[in-house]
Amino acid sequence: MFDIQEQLKLLPEEPGVYLMKNKNDKIIYVGKAVSLKNRVRQYFQSSKNHSSKVKSMVSNIASFEYIITDSELEALILECNLIKQYRPKYNVLLRDDKTYPYIKVTVNEDFPRIMKVRRVLKDKAKYFGPYTNVGAVNDTLEIIRNIYPIRNCNVDIPKAIRNGARPCLNYHIKKCVGPCTGNVSKEEYRKMIDEIILFLSGKEETLIEILKEKMNSCAMEFKFEDAAMYRDKIKNLEEIMEKQKIDASNSDVNQDVIALARTEEEACVQVFFMRNSKIIGREHFILEGVEGSKSDSILGSFVKQFYMEQEYIPKEIIIDEELEDRYILEQWLSDKKGSKVTITIPQKGEKKGLALMVRKNAMEYLNKFSHLNKQKYEKSIGALTQLTELLKLETMPKRIEAYDISNIQGVDSIGSMVVFTDGKKDKKEYRRFKIKTIVGPDDYGSMAEILSRRVKHKNLPDLILLDGGKGQVSAVQNVLDQNNLQIPLWGMFKDDKHRTKGLVNKSQEIVLDRTTNLYRFVASIQEEVHNYAITYHRSLRKKSLTKSVLDDIPGIGEKRKKNLLSHFKNIESIKAATFEQLLEVESINKTAAENIYNYFKSEE
Repeated sequence: MFDIQEQLKLLPEEPGVYLMKNKNDKIIYVGKAVSLKNRVRQYFQSSKNHSSKVKSMVSNIASFEYIITDSELEALILECNLIKQYRPKYNVLLRDDKTYPYIKVTVNEDFPRIMKVRRVLKDKAKYFGPYTNVGAVNDTLEIIRNIYPIRNCNVDIPKAIRNGARPCLNYHIKKCVGPCTGNVSKEEYRKMIDEIILFLSGKEETLIEILKEKMNSCAMEFKFEDAAMYRDKIKNLEEIMEKQKIDASNSDVNQDVIALARTEEEACVQVFFMRNSKIIGREHFILEGVEGSKSDSILGSFVKQFYMEQEYIPKEIIIDEELEDRYILEQWLSDKKGSKVTITIPQKGEKKGLALMVRKNAMEYLNKFSHLNKQKYEKSIGALTQLTELLKLETMPKRIEAYDISNIQGVDSIGSMVVFTDGKKDKKEYRRFKIKTIVGPDDYGSMAEILSRRVKHKNLPDLILLDGGKGQVSAVQNVLDQNNLQIPLWGMFKDDKHRTKGLVNKSQEIVLDRTTNLYRFVASIQEEVHNYAITYHRSLRKKSLTKSVLDDIPGIGEKRKKNLLSHFKNIESIKAATFEQLLEVESINKTAAENIYNYFKSEE
């Protein structure tokens, strides 16, 4: 048995990461420390200065582990990775793992391309972003391609020129100057790329001045068609500038501006992405587990989790208030970026005004979230909270698996599994099981079989729900007992009208109130697992209807089968056909005709 007091005496002075576990050996908190001994012991000393959240966590700690690191920086990185892996109940968690698109200019190529990408690589290309609006990225790329006839292919240009390859349609419709033809120089092509980079860098005014000079020069030389082309480019750029977000500073430094808005139970972080004096996008994030946490701790947790996932880190991060581990975070971000990153907490001036504007936006979104989106939130997390209390679960179930057995007229039995993660459908985790050991319509035996196979794999659920009553529950409970697993198990039973009625286990039956979010949540799970099985059976029936005796004849594929049925109308006519008549069918050669003729004659 784990003796906490004895283990506290053995804690080292070194930096590292500690993992708090409950009695089920589940990780409920991950933290880092400059001194493991001092930090971990604090939790088990006088609780009068502890927040309610810390008190609740400590009351659930049955054991702990720790990992020693060489430095506080290493501890921070390990802490980030472990929080991402385990998503512990008592950590402040970033709900969204979002990745953003960038615009990439392949300046490392002789004839560069412009494209949308999700990853920033160290390949000497230029990257612009991140952009929070994918539609805006697509629009920007379309505008660039309409103004500049650059290539969007991945053709090997020198090879194409050597081989005299024919240019593609884009060249003929004047959407590309056709570097593959050898008729455009690298220098001429690069001028277009330089202008595109000016545009993407937020220097539209400079680009417009260049284009105006070219337009006036063409007009002076009576090249009115070229002058009109430049005029149209200028017009397009000016329209874009009208839609451009406000100038945010007089600096060309790339910045992210972060601000926090919170209530006692909820927190929203807003991030404005500043690139070359312009706000190119903004994003909001809702954080979980903030009750009882200080604002500096919430912001520190956000910065760690957010930039752990981001490919691009700006030179400066502006934050509206102090955050936990500021200087070690600067060191970590600088190492990750490969150059100096500064975290600034402005006290006055333009940056302070910008930070306040971002905070105002964060508060506005938090109010909307509380007012408009809380209903949606309650349908998932709120229902999970009710379910946890009703079933007297030790912790809120993060992963729920639901199972159903179905068959077609007593045959072709299959098991279906649907998964709800954090109260939401997790379709990538759905599975189907073919029943291998049970013959006939035995739902109990079939349910026991698929669970016996399921529990041999990792990532076991926090709660199992079965579409059925006590019989199914008893069959699966035996499986859990045989594998020494203590996973909460309940059946979802229906009323006489085949509507969800309630939950049942081996010793208790609970009828659910149809007016509650909890009822709607459980009913949606039961409907989902049932529909998942039905959809599969429909596909099986469709396949069985399209299957034909012709499928068993060598050399007869889909095309020949369709031609045969189209020519003879039915199988009986094909059976009665002579060798010569079979040869009259499109795509049927002598070998195929012989196979068909011999197959049906052998049956006779």
